[in-house]
Amino acid sequence: MRILIMGAGRMGRFFADVLSFQQHEVAMFDTNPNQLKFAFNTQRMTKYEEVEKFNPELVINSVTIKYTLEAFKSILPHISKDCIISDIASVKTGLKEFYENSGFRYVSTHPMFGPTFANLTDLSKENAIIISESDCMGKAFFKELYRSLNLNIFEYSFVEHDETIAYSLSIPFASTLVFISCMKAQEAPGTTFKKHLTIAQGLMSEDDYLLSEVMFNPFAVDQVENICKKLNGLLDIMKKKDQDSMHKMIESSRDKVAKTILKAKKK
Repeated sequence: MRILIMGAGRMGRFFADVLSFQQHEVAMFDTNPNQLKFAFNTQRMTKYEEVEKFNPELVINSVTIKYTLEAFKSILPHISKDCIISDIASVKTGLKEFYENSGFRYVSTHPMFGPTFANLTDLSKENAIIISESDCMGKAFFKELYRSLNLNIFEYSFVEHDETIAYSLSIPFASTLVFISCMKAQEAPGTTFKKHLTIAQGLMSEDDYLLSEVMFNPFAVDQVENICKKLNGLLDIMKKKDQDSMHKMIESSRDKVAKTILKAKKK
């Protein structure tokens, strides 16, 4: 299959490597020629005339989330109506409406890992979401692709995806941002602090717009309000030095961690 990848960032280059290894004819398009210096195993394109000549059968939009819709709008006049368009965005804001009005078949997915933390040589513990409203052929392609990467695949609607992301991303993002805002330099940091610092470094390497969009997810407000509620409860326990309540909170936390890990293993 002729596949055009838009955006020569880390995920775009990852998909280019995987798909070219699977014997697809892959081209990468980026308006910044400097980005393409790091793209291998693919044709490199910066002009729309090159895209027209390539005539892709599938377009994977992997540009930074701030420009996802803009990138789609710029490329659509230069591809065939038979082409399937797709995105791998972690935030789907505006995409459902765009797709439904585009006149193209589409498939929207979210590989829930990134080069920052994931072990790209073993993705068996990582997940991917495929949006249920997507075109059947598009869904079949990405299911086969993600299975080849040993990913755990889930199928959610656009709304279900955003609800899930509000929980799985906004809670750790908000907690990490609070940790960073309270952080000060340590000459002799402990193990727990260093682990949190590693997470903080990874989060701060992400695109500003992505972080903002994750936190602006309409479903994220309830999650952050719940964090505040739990923190206020913990603060009250600390002020009162209430050992029994602290013990109950710790035991409840241990139980939740154990159940979450067990559920993840079953999947």
